[in-house]
Formats: sequence, structure tokens, C-alpha cells
Amino acid sequence: MLDSLDKRILRALQRDSSRTNAELAHEVGLSATPCLRRVHLLEERGVITDYVAILNPAAVDLKFTAFVRITLESQDKETIEHFASEMEKAPEVLECHLMAGSYDYLLRVIATDLDDYQRFQMETLTKVKGIQNVVTEIPLRRVKQTTRLPI
Repeated sequence: MLDSLDKRILRALQRDSSRTNAELAHEVGLSATPCLRRVHLLEERGVITDYVAILNPAAVDLKFTAFVRITLESQDKETIEHFASEMEKAPEVLECHLMAGSYDYLLRVIATDLDDYQRFQMETLTKVKGIQNVVTEIPLRRVKQTTRLPI
């Protein structure tokens, strides 16, 4: 269970994980050694899983996003695991979710433009064995995106 100090540390790291331990400790009201100990415990417990740089997709010429609904021919374990394995290999797929409901998977795919997405769909996605149907949804405008969990 997270206490209020752990939550302060996590909120601070979500805002800026590049700060030094001394800066983090000062912000959350701890000395450096106990702060570092808590951060290591949060890492060991799997609360903190990684430290990353978040890129602006448009700045690296990835301006096109699509949400793709996949229906598989069968929902047996082999088909589901095969599809998941193939999506893990595709760098264009930023997220892949096994779904409950009217389709089997939901993907968030990024590309340079519509032509690049079509290339991905034709050369990668639809070549995966076991796909019955692909429905692509194209967002008009992103309203919100965050990497911060509300803790």
C-alpha cells in the first residue's frame, strides 16, 4: 500500500523523472538517503516500472494516429497469443489491448501519414494469420493525453 509520502514521490517523478535524488528529496520533504531508499522500494515492488523520455510525435514526423479494432477468426488461445505476439513486433503499434466486447483487440497505431498507415495495414497487419476483420478509426483531434496516473 502506498502512503502519502510515496504518493508525493510518485507525483513528483511523473512531472519530471530527470531530477536528481537531492532535488526530489527536497521537493517531497525528505533527506536524500530515505528518499532514495523509498524510490528503490517503489522500483522493487513494481510501482515504478521505467524512466523514459516522452517524445512529441509531430516533431519526429509521426503525425498520424489510428485506432484499429481487430476481430479474429477464432478466440482460441493460439490465435489470441499469435496476434499479440505479432503486434509486439510492430513498432507502429503503440498500444495493443485484448478486449471484452464486440471485437477482440484495440490498437493505437502511429504513422507519418495516411499512406504510411495504409502500408502498415497492407504489409504488416493484414498479413497476420487469424484476422477476420479490421476497422480503422481516425481521430480528428486529440483532446487529452497524459502519462500521469491520478495518484
